[in-house]
Amino acid sequence: MGRPPKNERADHCCMVRFTDTEFARFLTLFEQSGLQNRAAFIKARVFNETFRVIKVDRSLLDYYQKLTTLYGQFRSVGVNYNQTVVALKSNFTEKKAFAMLTKLEKMTLELAIIGGEIVQLTREFQEKWQHRQ
Repeated sequence: MGRPPKNERADHCCMVRFTDTEFARFLTLFEQSGLQNRAAFIKARVFNETFRVIKVDRSLLDYYQKLTTLYGQFRSVGVNYNQTVVALKSNFTEKKAFAMLTKLEKMTLELAIIGGEIVQLTREFQEKWQHRQ
């Protein structure tokens, strides 16, 4: 019982020692290969087998995550904006509400400018990322 025997067992072992710099380079290449274990990676390199290289741009991933968070915050501001206008209308006199709405309008314009800057930065980032490929 148990696992069926393999047709050809891998009984022979070779040992390789790396310096710190070489090992760091080895690990980088191994991570880029996408293979599951180091032995398979070494065999592929020794016998010139082709393997895939996966490159993940960390800056793109970080930017995407931060942009997603920022989008969520923008949505929250929109909800809060609506609640604020309703509260001003129902709880304050017309003159006081108008004064507060004027301040709110100025802040909204600043927020719109920041939103425009975010869109511009996103376009610049996208152009740089497309040139890397």
